[in-house]
Amino acid sequence: MNIFIPLLLGVLIGYLLRRKNKKVNVDLPMSAALLLLIFFMGVEAGKVKINALWLLTSSIIFAALTIVGSVGVALLLGGRR
Repeated sequence: MNIFIPLLLGVLIGYLLRRKNKKVNVDLPMSAALLLLIFFMGVEAGKVKINALWLLTSSIIFAALTIVGSVGVALLLGGRR
């Protein structure tokens, strides 16, 4: 499914509303949409059979490597003072 069409349509509508100085409160619909998205993602995840121990281990390793990489790049680019 192409997600860029609704995204670009939303950006265009937001730009047009901004130019007309109209304030539209989208907090409630956006919160409801996000909660529905999270719910349906959970339903889909529940249907998949996984090896939870392997997933936990690989997730922890990935998170640790991400942190080490981020700190390393920050030290290389920013330096210590």
